[in-house]
Amino acid sequence: MTPTATYRLQLQPDFPFSAAGKAVPYLAALGVSHLHLSPVLEAVPGSRHGYDVVDHSRVRAELGGEAGLRQLSATAREYGLGLILDIVPNHMAAAPRHNRQLWEVLREGRASPYARWFDIDWTAGGGKVLLPVLAGPLADELGRFEAGTEAGSGAPVLRYGEQEFPLREGTAGLPLPELLDAQHYRLAWWRLARTELNYRRFFTISELIGVRVEHPEVFAATHAKILELLSDGVVEGLRIDHPDGLAGPAAYLEQLSEAAGGRWTVVEKILTGSETLPAGWAVAGTTGYDALHRIDGLFTDPTGSADLLGRYRDFAGPPGDRGGYWTATVRRAAYRVVNHELAAETRWLTRLATEVCAQDPALRDHAPWALHAAVTELLVRIPVYRPYVTAGGPVTELAESALPAEAVRDAKAVFSVPEEARAVDVVRELALGRLGEGDARTAFCARFAQTASALHAKSVEDTAFYRYVPLISATEVGGDPGRPAVTPDEFHAFCARLARDWPATGTVLTTHDTKRSADVRARIAVLSECPERWSSLVAQVTRATTPAAPDPQLAWQAWQSAYGCADLPAQELAARLEPALLKAVREAGLFTSWTEPDPAYERAVADFVAAGPGSDTGPARALLTRFAAALAPHVRANVLGAALVQLTMPGVPDLYQGTERDYLALVDPDNRRPFREPDHEADEKTAVTVAALRLRRERPELFGESGTYTALTAHGPAAAHCPAFARSGQVVTAVTRLSLRLAEEGGWRGTVLTLPDAGRWLDLLAPGREFTGPAVEVAELFAERPVALLRKAVPGGSADLG
Repeated sequence: MTPTATYRLQLQPDFPFSAAGKAVPYLAALGVSHLHLSPVLEAVPGSRHGYDVVDHSRVRAELGGEAGLRQLSATAREYGLGLILDIVPNHMAAAPRHNRQLWEVLREGRASPYARWFDIDWTAGGGKVLLPVLAGPLADELGRFEAGTEAGSGAPVLRYGEQEFPLREGTAGLPLPELLDAQHYRLAWWRLARTELNYRRFFTISELIGVRVEHPEVFAATHAKILELLSDGVVEGLRIDHPDGLAGPAAYLEQLSEAAGGRWTVVEKILTGSETLPAGWAVAGTTGYDALHRIDGLFTDPTGSADLLGRYRDFAGPPGDRGGYWTATVRRAAYRVVNHELAAETRWLTRLATEVCAQDPALRDHAPWALHAAVTELLVRIPVYRPYVTAGGPVTELAESALPAEAVRDAKAVFSVPEEARAVDVVRELALGRLGEGDARTAFCARFAQTASALHAKSVEDTAFYRYVPLISATEVGGDPGRPAVTPDEFHAFCARLARDWPATGTVLTTHDTKRSADVRARIAVLSECPERWSSLVAQVTRATTPAAPDPQLAWQAWQSAYGCADLPAQELAARLEPALLKAVREAGLFTSWTEPDPAYERAVADFVAAGPGSDTGPARALLTRFAAALAPHVRANVLGAALVQLTMPGVPDLYQGTERDYLALVDPDNRRPFREPDHEADEKTAVTVAALRLRRERPELFGESGTYTALTAHGPAAAHCPAFARSGQVVTAVTRLSLRLAEEGGWRGTVLTLPDAGRWLDLLAPGREFTGPAVEVAELFAERPVALLRKAVPGGSADLG
C-alpha cells in the first residue's frame, strides 16, 4: 500500500525497537500511516546510524533483534500503522572482525566465494586488498602487531590494537615481515587510501566497502532477510539509500521491485536543477530532496538574496573560486576532490581506459596521461550526479545530457595538441557505453558513473556548500545556492509534474542528512528579505565580539547559524554550535581539514564561538536576541508555510523525528539525537501538522494517485505573497510568502484569493471558521495565522476530522 505519511525514527542502541514501540500511540495520534525506520540489519557494534551493515542475514541485536522488530511491527499494526525500512544495498562496513564475508575474502583472497561480493581491483593491488587502517607508516607501527587466535573458532589471527585480521592458511608462525607479505591483504597507513586504495568505497569513506549487488547471488544473499520481512508483512515499503553508488541502478530497482512484489519504494536520489528521475525506474519516486529545494526556494526572496550576496562579498571578501562565486567555487572544489580525495578512483578509471585502448589499434596511441586528463576534465564538468547507462545498452537523452557537448568542448580546451584532445572523445564514449562490451568497457562505464556521483557529493554538498555562504539556508542537499529562490510559478509547475508523473514520491523538509533542520533554514531564509538589516547586525556583533573570528567567511555563517538557533536554550547553544561550525570549516578545507587539521585555527574558531555566536550573555548576544525577536512573526510565517505546503503538496510527506513541533537542529550528529516524546503542550506547528496529517488519513484519495493538483490565483497588489493550490478540488492550501516584504509594502491591501468554487469552505485550522467562495479576502483568510487549510463543506454533513 502507498503510505499517506511517514515518520522517520533514528534507531540506535539508546533508542531500540522497544523504545520505538512505546512511541507508537503518540505517533499514531499525529496521523501518519507508517513509521520510517533507519537501517535495522546487523551493523558495527555501537553504530549510531546503522549504515555500516556487517551482516544482511540478521536484524541488529543491539536494537532488539528480529523478535524486537516483529514486536514493533505488531504494536504498530494495533494502532493502524505499518513500517517502512531504510536499506543499504551499496556498501558494507569494511570491518573484517564483524563482516564475515570480508573476513573470508581477506583469508582466501580472490579465490574466496565471497570475492564477487566486493568491488575490488585485484590487479591494481597486485592480488592484494589494501586496508588503510594503520595510524602511521608501517615502519612506525610494527611494534603494535601481535599474533593470536580468534575467540570461539581458535583460528590464528593478526591483531593491531582492537582490530583483528585473518591469516592465510599456512602462514601462522612466520616472522612478522614475512607474515605481512604472505597475506591476501596489505595493511597500510590510512593516508595511503587517497592514492592507493583498490576497492570501491562510499564517497571517500574507506571504512565502507562497495558491494556488487549486480551479481544475482550477491543480491539474493544481501536481500533475503529484507524480502522475508516484506513477505511476512512485518514491513510494507522500502527506502533505498544511495542508489547512485550502484553499477546499474535501473536494473537493481527492477529486480528489487519484482522480488518485493511492487511494494512502495523510494530512492535517495539527489536531482540537480531541472533534472528528472529516470522514467523507467521501478520506484514510486525519490525520498524528496527535490521537493525540499522547491519549498525552501518558495520562501526565499530572489531580489534580497542577490543583495545579501553582495553584502557578504563586501564583508568577507572571499576569492571568487573559494566562496565568492558559486560556479567557480564548485569547479575549484571539484578539482580539489578529484585530484586529491578521489585520486585512487581516477587512477582506476585511467587503468581501465588504457586497457581498452590497448586492445583496439584505432585507440592505441592515446597516452595514459591524456586519458587521465580526459577523465579528470570530464568528471569535474558533469552537471548532475551521474549518467545512467550500461555498456552496450541504449543511451537516453537523459544520459547524453550528463556529458553535454559544452563539457566536451571545455575539457578539450585543456589540451594544447588537438590530436591528444581526442582522448576526451574516447572517455566520453566509454562513459556512455558506446565503445562496445567487454570486461574493461563494462567496468569503466559503471565505475565512471559511480565516481561521478561521489565527486558531485563531496565537491558540492561537502565542500562548496561550506565555502559559499551568503545565505546558508540555501546550502542544503538538493539545493542550488547559486539560484536559491523559486518563484510561485516554478513551484506550481514542479508540483503539477509530480502529480502527473510521480504522485506517490516522497517529500521531506528535514532528514538525518540535512545540514540544518527545516525550522533553522526557515529562520535564516528571512534574511533574504532584510539584507541591509542583517549586514548591519553583523557589523555590530563583530565589533562587540572579542576575540574576533579567524576569518570573515566563518564569521558570516557563524552568526547566521546562531540566529537560526536563537531560540535554543542559552545553556545548549555553544555546545551544539561549536561542533557544527568546526565541522563546517573542516569540510570547507580552506584553513583546516579532517585529514590536515590546523589546531591553532580550530582553537581560534572555538574561542570565537564561545565569545560571540555561542555566548549566552554579553552585548553581541543581546543584539542577536533583539534582532531575532523583531523577525519572529516572519519566521512564524515561513515555518508554518513550509510545513503546510509539504504536508499537502503532491507526494508522500516524511516527517523527521520531532519536526511535528518547532525543531532546531544542526548537522549530524546534532540532528541524530534519540527521539523523545514531547513532555509539554503542542505548539502551533503541531496543530497545523496534525490537521493536515489527519486530513490525508481520512481522505487519501484527495492526495493520492487519483488526486489532482491545481494552482490557485490571487488577485490584487500583494498577490505574489499568497501562493495557494487545491487538491482534487476539495482541499485548499494557502500560505504567506515573504511576509516581511509584504509588511513593508503595506500588507494585503484588498488582495483576494479565488477558491475552486462558490460553495462553503471550512477552516481546518480554526474549527468554526468558514468562508464562502469563489473569492475570499486574503487578509480575512490569514486573520489568525499566516497559513490556511480549507476543506469544502459537505452539504448536510460535517468536515470535522475527529
